[in-house]
Amino acid sequence: MKIITINLPEKYLNAIQALNDLGIYPSRSEAIRIALRDFLKEELKMYNDLDDEKFKMIIRSSINKFTQN
Repeated sequence: MKIITINLPEKYLNAIQALNDLGIYPSRSEAIRIALRDFLKEELKMYNDLDDEKFKMIIRSSINKFTQN
C-alpha cells in the first residue's frame, strides 16, 4: 500500500473518528479506504455503462473545462 496525504474538513474527520470509536471500522484509514472503494466502484460502473463515443465526449468536455481555467 502507498501512503498519501489528504486534507479533509474537520467535520469529515470527526465523523470518521466517531465511526472508528464505535468500532464500526478498525481505523480511520480503513474507513477512508472503504469509502473510496465504494465511490470508485460506483463511478467506474457509470463509465463502464457508457458507450465509447459518449465516454470520449465526456473526457473531451472534462479536458476542455480544465484547460479553460
